[in-house]
Amino acid sequence: MLVAKHQNTINNAVKANQDRTFFSHYPEHPKAYGDEAHAIGAQSYQQMLGKPFKQLIQTGETGWVGEEVSPYSGEVLGVTYPLFAVNDLINKAAAAGKSWAKVAVPERAAVLTETLDRIKDHFFDIANATMHTTGQSYMMSFQASGPHANDRALEAIAAGFEELQRYPGNILWEKPMGKASVKLNKSFKAVPKGIGVVIGCSTFPVWNSLPGIYADLIAGNTVIVKPHPKAILPIAIAVSCIQQVLEEAGYEPNICQLAVDSSDHLITKELCENPAVKLIDYTGGSAFGDYVESLKGKTVFTEKAGVNSVIIDSVKDLDAVIQNLAFSVSLYSGQMCTAPQNFFIPEHGIEISHGNVSFNEVVTKFKEAVEGLVNNPKMGAGTLGAVQNEQTLERAKNAGALGGKVVLQGQAISNEEFSNARVFTPTIIEVSSADNNIYEKELFGPVVLVVKTKDTAHSIQLAKHMAEKHGAITCAAYTTNPKVKEQIIDEMNSVFTPVSFNLTGFIWVNQHAAFSDFHVTGGNPAGNASFTNQEFILKRFVWVGNRELAE
Repeated sequence: MLVAKHQNTINNAVKANQDRTFFSHYPEHPKAYGDEAHAIGAQSYQQMLGKPFKQLIQTGETGWVGEEVSPYSGEVLGVTYPLFAVNDLINKAAAAGKSWAKVAVPERAAVLTETLDRIKDHFFDIANATMHTTGQSYMMSFQASGPHANDRALEAIAAGFEELQRYPGNILWEKPMGKASVKLNKSFKAVPKGIGVVIGCSTFPVWNSLPGIYADLIAGNTVIVKPHPKAILPIAIAVSCIQQVLEEAGYEPNICQLAVDSSDHLITKELCENPAVKLIDYTGGSAFGDYVESLKGKTVFTEKAGVNSVIIDSVKDLDAVIQNLAFSVSLYSGQMCTAPQNFFIPEHGIEISHGNVSFNEVVTKFKEAVEGLVNNPKMGAGTLGAVQNEQTLERAKNAGALGGKVVLQGQAISNEEFSNARVFTPTIIEVSSADNNIYEKELFGPVVLVVKTKDTAHSIQLAKHMAEKHGAITCAAYTTNPKVKEQIIDEMNSVFTPVSFNLTGFIWVNQHAAFSDFHVTGGNPAGNASFTNQEFILKRFVWVGNRELAE
């Protein structure tokens, strides 16, 4: 029944993965979900506050915990979640995995697509939960944790659907040997590796988690979802939807479990180091990411910290470029893994269609554009969102002490709707190319460095070095010279960094589209995995062949 219901959706997603053209199964505009959906979602979210979260189909809890605080209101959400012993989670995952591994791929894909449709029914609950745990604006919360995350999950299902059926299940194999022949019945099985753990982050708890969750599940693995203690509610809602559909379809809800913990008693290492855990997906800082990658006997997929660059050589319309970049650095206060940090600009300035613009003039225009955006009552607070945690806020406040020349000092601004919102504007600091002690590290949050270089070739050299040594998820470049464009492509691609050229208008370097853009290449220190390419799926199962003499 579910196969018939969802096969067309899965086929379209498989084709979209192959074609790489625009495709979205879940519309990104809230109006597509009905006039009442927003109000219903807001009410549903409010009803969850201050109560135990009992939507999960998990038993045997040892206690309840919750410590989420809204970056907008400053208030404790008051939602508590069940705690489970690690061994209990592992044992239940192992038991559930025995039957899930035997489910035919088309049925598995259909059940998982049904879970996404159930999550879709809760997009607006999840949006409010995301907003009040991460500090994302409401619209970003809706899109990133709703339709965009679901599209990424469907992308993983489609990739798995294709790879898991690449070879025939059964064949008659015959080898001619003169007058006789040898006949064998051969079978080929895609055997899942085992239990997966998906470790969530505090800024994108759904968007960064769903690809790994669904890649594990489509490959026949069970999965334990370990969210960040400060951002549980959005992914808890999603996991509860998955469990409900699994149970309704006749499967064990423990195929996907939620494993919460608290800041003073983290269980992530205990989970990761358990011998039964074979797969780990991790999003977060490099130190813990390096630890996860060092674990023996595990297949690990990481997205860690990187330092993203902007190379400005020459432009057609400087104002359009500056406005685009000002929005890119302000969007969600620079708390996106794709946000640009280091702007490499030649000391002699840049070429425009009718001459040259000096370095100082470019920097001034950039400063004024950022000021104009963040101080715009209709744009500023909505674009910036709120800072997720105090550590990021302190880093932004103290950015001026890094060194260099403070071009624009970030400042707290008010949010008309939330008087206690933790909102802070970008700080822009000018440094020289010799100040590598300042710009050779990730400064997560609203901190931007403008680096004065000798020329564009020098800019490219520095951007390449940054990506090779520290990792980069994105690179933005502006040039009207075809030869320079090719040089940037060659150099940045050689260190496995994608380049976005000459973006203006309503498309920004921060954005990656499901079914088209690979998110992280997996080739530099920013992370070892990319969703969703074939490797993101293939490493979660093993092809095993059996054979016997044919009668």
